[in-house]
Amino acid sequence: MKLKTTALLIASLLILSGCDQAEKSAQQLMGKAAESAKQAIDDTHKAAEQALSDATGGLISKKEPADEDRKKTESSSQDI
Repeated sequence: MKLKTTALLIASLLILSGCDQAEKSAQQLMGKAAESAKQAIDDTHKAAEQALSDATGGLISKKEPADEDRKKTESSSQDI
């Protein structure tokens, strides 16, 4: 009886450690996917700005936000 109980406990520990490892791997993959998505969005944004600039012949220029707007943007874009 003790052997069965011990074997069950060992099997349970192995399964739990496997689940922890799978969770860590999933978190790493999610981090990489999020970074790739952010990079794709940034690249698309740059390409869109360049296309707009080319299409308008540079008539539309990017304006610097006012100090108050800049502070709001900076505080709202901070990582949590």
